[in-house]
Amino acid sequence: MSLREDARRIAALAWPVFVGQVSIVAFATVDTVLVGRHSPSELAALAVGASAYITVFIGLMGVVMAVGPIAGQHFGARQYAAAGHQLHQAAWVAAGLSLVGALALLFPWPFLALASLEPAVEASARAYMSVLALALPPSLLFAAYRGFNVAVSRPKAVMAMQLVGLSIKLPLSWLLVAGAPGLGLPALGAVGGGVASALAYWTALLLALQVLRRDAFYDRFELRGRGWHRPDGGAIRAQLRLGVPMGLGVFIEVSGFAMMAVFVARLGTTVVAGHQIVANLVSLMFMVPMALASACSTLVAQSIGARDLASARRYGWQGVRLGCGLALLLGGLVWWLREPVVGLYTQDAAVAAVAVSLLAWLVLFHLADALQIQAAFALRGWKVATRPTLIYAVTLWGVGQGGGYLLAFDPLGVAPAGLQGASGYWAASTAGMTLAALALTWLLARTAAAGRELRPAPTSAG
Repeated sequence: MSLREDARRIAALAWPVFVGQVSIVAFATVDTVLVGRHSPSELAALAVGASAYITVFIGLMGVVMAVGPIAGQHFGARQYAAAGHQLHQAAWVAAGLSLVGALALLFPWPFLALASLEPAVEASARAYMSVLALALPPSLLFAAYRGFNVAVSRPKAVMAMQLVGLSIKLPLSWLLVAGAPGLGLPALGAVGGGVASALAYWTALLLALQVLRRDAFYDRFELRGRGWHRPDGGAIRAQLRLGVPMGLGVFIEVSGFAMMAVFVARLGTTVVAGHQIVANLVSLMFMVPMALASACSTLVAQSIGARDLASARRYGWQGVRLGCGLALLLGGLVWWLREPVVGLYTQDAAVAAVAVSLLAWLVLFHLADALQIQAAFALRGWKVATRPTLIYAVTLWGVGQGGGYLLAFDPLGVAPAGLQGASGYWAASTAGMTLAALALTWLLARTAAAGRELRPAPTSAG
């Protein structure tokens, strides 16, 4: 098949994933814009609270998303009932992890201790995380629904639910962040954005359950005939064997980025507010390569399930080519329009100056990020997750976080003046991400060349 034909099939899966994921990232974008215009101190609280939530949620979501490669291989092998059984077991995994994650958000002292916030900012961040603890269960359960639907080439159903959530989030955040005196609503700042997010997530989950019950597409997966499946130890263990390394890898990847805000908060409210703008931009841009990676991972898994290993190898490399090309275009465009883009987030000249200075690292960081996510997701299709986790630990935590701390705060007194402060964190994180991208691409080349035939995980659904 030509690149054009492959790209057409990849795009059919990728664009609904992209739209849906942008709608979710838009939750944070909406809050960043509204809270930034409301109060710089509230934006600092949002930066720390959102970083803590993202670190917890994304790590746990990585475990739940193991349903994707497993169900995808069953789907490729036309084992539809076995694929449906995996969704039920993923829901049990998500429910259990929700309890763990909610406790971490309700008792967030590790994040707050690292941030060393002013008392008023700390109180706001604590309240914001407490509200987001209510949003975690529907978010993780919806992640199981999303992973399954993408695995069976049904991403538009997920996109529709995510857009509904955004349509609820937008007006609620508008009313709750700055307040609506005419309606008797006080200004809640960052907490208002958290309340809006929780309500939107619960609504999306309830709608998703209705779709599973009523849409005839899901009949083949036997999701309804036997009612809700009881926990299946074998299927859950299979998901955890793949999901725990995946979750750890995603946790390291995201925490290596999200924890930047926690440490940068030590440099002051203005600096962390500027950092939050750039971090949100990078997160929005990341949705393009992640959507491509998700689509390619699905096609890799389905091809393996169908015993078409040549196609599995090809789809992995096509994702690398497309992801890097689009990353260069998008990164260059944002750099060219950097000042008006930052102006959309804030009218504070000091905050804008910090954000524009940090955007110098955006193009390189985004390119490396695009390459690593394509390679990592293709490896997931092959059910390779442990070695990528080790790569992330060395590069993103060791080089990115460790090197970032040494440059930003210069405890050894050797960091160049231009790389101290927030710029040092971005420089080290870019270096770590680049090393991760190169190592994962090498691992993908070895895995694809070996062409190992990986069978779908066993399940009691038969």
